[in-house]
Amino acid sequence: MRKPISLSVSACLLCIVISKNSFAQVARTDSSSQEYAFNNTLTLFYTSLGEQSPLFNGPEYYFYDPLIKGNAYFSDVNAFAPGSVHYDGDFYTGVPMLYDIYKDEVVVLLYNHFSKFSLVDEKVKSFDFLDHHFVNINADTLRNNQILTSGFYDELYNGKTQVLAKRSKSIQTTTGSQAGPESYFDPEISYFLKKNNVYFSFSSKGSMLGILKDKKKEITQYIKANQIDFRKNPEEAMVQIASYYDHLIK
Repeated sequence: MRKPISLSVSACLLCIVISKNSFAQVARTDSSSQEYAFNNTLTLFYTSLGEQSPLFNGPEYYFYDPLIKGNAYFSDVNAFAPGSVHYDGDFYTGVPMLYDIYKDEVVVLLYNHFSKFSLVDEKVKSFDFLDHHFVNINADTLRNNQILTSGFYDELYNGKTQVLAKRSKSIQTTTGSQAGPESYFDPEISYFLKKNNVYFSFSSKGSMLGILKDKKKEITQYIKANQIDFRKNPEEAMVQIASYYDHLIK
């Protein structure tokens, strides 16, 4: 197994500061201080790895037609922001990246700060971006699977059970506009829970409790006692419920 690759201590500290305070802001603002910090991260990354990094062996990536409304990216962040990726056996930090959830591709910026490359999907084991951890699942390797398709999943919780979110976008076209047909990116989210090594899909508190029906009574009491609001913050509620279920089945 190859030795993990990381940046210098100063680069790692910089990445931590950025991840806590300004991931989204780097992508959405043009303040000089944030731009300076991000450019320093890029400089350290490219100095550490050089132009021959195996990250840059995928196909070149191109942006979409600007006439399509919205964008194809996770959290609507359409500018490069630093993340980390476990790629081809090595771990890289401070990587300038985008996550295209329409194509389900991780995109990295080349050392010239201009060219863009898509990582080879099967070489990506996992990646962290905008405070989310994504895992690459090969559906063909799963036993008794009739639910998941291969791709990147946002791992919300991982214990005895596992909660995943599949975040994607499709391109829709409207025909009612006087200016003619208009296309736009439409976001979609699907949720999955793994129990006893089998994946189930769910979309509500009721369907999640249906999967965890062996402890439904206890979980229902826990939800009421802790005032867990599934509608207001569904993903946080999913994590709390799955964690409590794991506690019950110790």
